Amino acid sequence: MKAQTRWDVVCTVEDLVPDSGIAVWTKAGPVAVFYLPHRLPALFAVSHTDPFSGSNVLARGITGDVGGEPVVASPLYKQHFSLRSGLCLEDDGVRLKTYPVLLDGDRILLELPVSAGLAEFQAA
Repeated sequence: MKAQTRWDVVCTVEDLVPDSGIAVWTKAGPVAVFYLPHRLPALFAVSHTDPFSGSNVLARGITGDVGGEPVVASPLYKQHFSLRSGLCLEDDGVRLKTYPVLLDGDRILLELPVSAGLAEFQAA
């Protein structure tokens, strides 16, 4: 059975900074949303938590391109993470959670899991 999800508004286009990320708080935890205007797609969303340090810092990382792959470099230990898959390029055993992201007018939406308790409450 597939987990239930829903699309939540997390910020607006005005909140985004070209070629960098912003941190947003969601019910799924902290998420880093990146806007790379010279790419298609231009929006990416990954966990804001650096898996090597446990710190919420990835939105502050430097964005770039490694072999055609859009990446963010952790500001702490400098590992590169694919913004498409979340895979750590230096350690393929480590992966960030990624989130589908949509632009709806001027709103940025993320597809987030619905918690079981919330789903039961909404269905009642």
